[in-house]
Amino acid sequence: MSGRERVGLLFPGQGSQSVGMGKDLAERFPAARRVWEEADEALGFALSRMCWEGPEDELTATVNAQPALLAHSAAVWAALGDVELDVVVAAGHSLGEFSAYFAAGSLGFADALRTVRRRGELMFQAGQARPGTMAAVLGLDDEVVDGVCREASGPDGVVVPANFNTPGQVVVSGDVAAVERVSPMLVSAGAKKVQGLNVSGAFHSPLMEAAVAGLEERLDAAQMRDPAFAVVSNVTATPISDAAEARALLVQQLTSPVRWTASVRTMLQLGVERFVEIGPGKVLTGMLKRIDRAAEGRGTALGTADAVEAFLSQQGA
Repeated sequence: MSGRERVGLLFPGQGSQSVGMGKDLAERFPAARRVWEEADEALGFALSRMCWEGPEDELTATVNAQPALLAHSAAVWAALGDVELDVVVAAGHSLGEFSAYFAAGSLGFADALRTVRRRGELMFQAGQARPGTMAAVLGLDDEVVDGVCREASGPDGVVVPANFNTPGQVVVSGDVAAVERVSPMLVSAGAKKVQGLNVSGAFHSPLMEAAVAGLEERLDAAQMRDPAFAVVSNVTATPISDAAEARALLVQQLTSPVRWTASVRTMLQLGVERFVEIGPGKVLTGMLKRIDRAAEGRGTALGTADAVEAFLSQQGA
C-alpha cells in the first residue's frame, strides 16, 4: 500500500470462521486481547475460548459464529491502533455489515456483539420454524438465476437468489422442496455446478420473516449513531450515512439478497483505491478480481497477527 491511498474496508460474514481464529492477535497485540476480554464479558461466556479451542460444531453454529466473526474483526481493527487510513467507505457481507457499522463508530462493541448474537438466535429459530436450505450456483448470469427461481417457486415452497457474490456466482435460498426442484433446472439452464450448502436455514429469503420483529426490537434498543464513514448497504448497494436508515436496512437485510457484486462496484465508483479486508480469511479479497478487473490486485487481507504486523510496517507504524 502506497502513500495515502483511498481505502475501502471489507468485513467477512459467516463461513470465514475457523477454530483458532484470533488467538495470535490476542497474543501479540494487547489491544486485541482487550477486545476478546470485553467480548467474553459482554456475552457472559468465554467466546474467546470457543474461537481459539472449539469445538468446531459449536463455533459454526449461527448463534456463535456471528459474534465470533464480529469480535475477530474488532480485534484486528484494535490491533491496527492509530495507523492513519484514508477510509472512504466500508461494506460487510451479511453479518459483516454489522462489523462495518461497529468500525464506523455507529454501534458500540458490546451493543454490536449482543445484537448479532440475538440475530443469530432469531435466524436459527426462523430456520427451525420453517426449514429451508441454500445452494451455490456457478456459471449463470444473475438474471437467469432469478428467472429460474421464479419458475421453480410454487405452492409448496419458494426459492430466491440470496447472494449475488460475483458475476457467475449466485447463492439461492428457500424451502427445501423448492431448492431441490430448482437445482436440476439451473443445470439445464447452463449452470456449471449447483452445490448444496450446510446451513441452518434459508438466509436472505422470505423464510427469515419470522426473525424480523425480534431484530427490529433489538436494534431499536441499541444506541446507534451516524457512521463516521459511509457503509454500503447489502440491500441497496448504496452508501449509507444515516443511523435511522442503517437500522431499517439491517432489518431488511434478513429477507433481502446480499448485492455484493454491486456493493464492490459502488465502492470503486466512490474512488476506493485499496480494499482492506478486516477479519478472518481472504474470501472477500479473493472475490475482487472476479467482480471487476479494476479491483484486481488491490486487496489486502488482515486476518492474522503476521498480516497485521506486515501492514503496520508498510505504513511506518
